Amino acid sequence: QVQLVESGGGSVQAGGSLRLSCATSGHTDFNVCVGWFRQPPGKERDFVAFFNTISGDTRYHASVKGRFTISQDNPKSSVYLQMDDLKPEDSAMYYCATSAKGWGCSVLESRFPFWGQGTQVTVSS
Repeated sequence: QVQLVESGGGSVQAGGSLRLSCATSGHTDFNVCVGWFRQPPGKERDFVAFFNTISGDTRYHASVKGRFTISQDNPKSSVYLQMDDLKPEDSAMYYCATSAKGWGCSVLESRFPFWGQGTQVTVSS
C-alpha cells in the first residue's frame, strides 16, 4: 500500500513562492499518477495539478496555470509543486495523492485512493 508524505508548506506574503514536496515512505512507490489537491478552511477539497510519472503529462486547474508547476526529480523519488506569485486565495491545506494501479490520471478526487496528511500553506496580503 502506498504511503505519501508532504512537506514544504509555510507562511508567505502575496507574490512569494513555495515549493511543496511529495515523497513515498517506506518501500512503497508512486503509482502512475501523482496529484495535488487543496482544501481552504470551510471549503471542499479541489484539484490543483497532476503529473503522469510514466508519460510526463501534466494538468493544472485554471486558477493556478502559469503560476504553479508540477514536476518529478531525476531519481523519481519525489514529486514537487513549485508555487510562484502566490495569492491569498491560494491559502489551504495542500494534499498529495496517487492513483490506484491500472488507473490513468484524472482531475477527480475519487480517482486517487492514496493520500498524504497534508501541508499547510498560508498566504498573507
